[in-house]
Amino acid sequence: MPAWTADLIPDQHGRTAVVTGANSGLGLITATELARHGARVVLAVRDTSAGERAAHRIGGDVEVRELDLASLDSVRKFAAGLTTDHPAVDLLVNNAGVVLLGPRRTTADGFELHLGTNLLGHFALTGLLLEALSAAPQARVVGLSSITHKNAHLDFGDLMAERDYRAAAAYGRSKLATTIFGLELDRRLRAAGSPVISVLAHPGLTRTNLTPRAWEHRGRLGRVIARAGLLATQPVEQGALPQLRAATDPAVRGGQFFGPSRLGETRGPVTEVRPSRDAADPAIGERLWTVAERLTDVSYL
Repeated sequence: MPAWTADLIPDQHGRTAVVTGANSGLGLITATELARHGARVVLAVRDTSAGERAAHRIGGDVEVRELDLASLDSVRKFAAGLTTDHPAVDLLVNNAGVVLLGPRRTTADGFELHLGTNLLGHFALTGLLLEALSAAPQARVVGLSSITHKNAHLDFGDLMAERDYRAAAAYGRSKLATTIFGLELDRRLRAAGSPVISVLAHPGLTRTNLTPRAWEHRGRLGRVIARAGLLATQPVEQGALPQLRAATDPAVRGGQFFGPSRLGETRGPVTEVRPSRDAADPAIGERLWTVAERLTDVSYL
């Protein structure tokens, strides 16, 4: 079977897509391909100046809106404005993320930054956009996972890593939480008889702007490590293919998970991959869902 490429994306005219973190890296490639195939693409970005530059580069039917996933107030304002102008949303790609290897930091709402941004911001956003997603035929939510989720475990007694903070572990836990959320969301959508599906993807090891940023606090040594890491990664155009397939392949079913097929899922053609045992556990999914609803004050399904 030939490898899946962006050229296989079907016509997207008439569809409205929201891509978080769309001004660089995987999000920029994803937004570019969706627009190239005819979608109206909303670039949901923290820095609107960078978003405008990205929109100019992408061309097509593209608009820029401010969204800071590390602020629930920003998430609510974004969702309110978007649904006023776009009552039906066909695709939500929860792409944005943060990875830091420095000291512990928190969001505007006091959450540990990785979990607050990567999980809770997207959890709130998805819930607030669910009515608009339900108004579109065959809508999808695509969550961005990471291979780091496979070695991570959640500590519900210390979700915000206040007692034991290690940056790399906090990132892995946030990506595990993101994966749990995507799978639990699909279970709940199916149970509710919703036409919306939830799909997951991960990019393997991919060259994005997150790699150098993660090490910038280490000065010269950090820059050396970041450059060495870039040599081991695949191009961002290749890394974006799993989420593009999850977003556009007509054969995709809810609950599927896509990633690279070679070298421990670090690179290569897109294939369906398996989540970790913790990620797929419905009991963990239900528990995390309850916590996320309480922390974000967003309830759905």
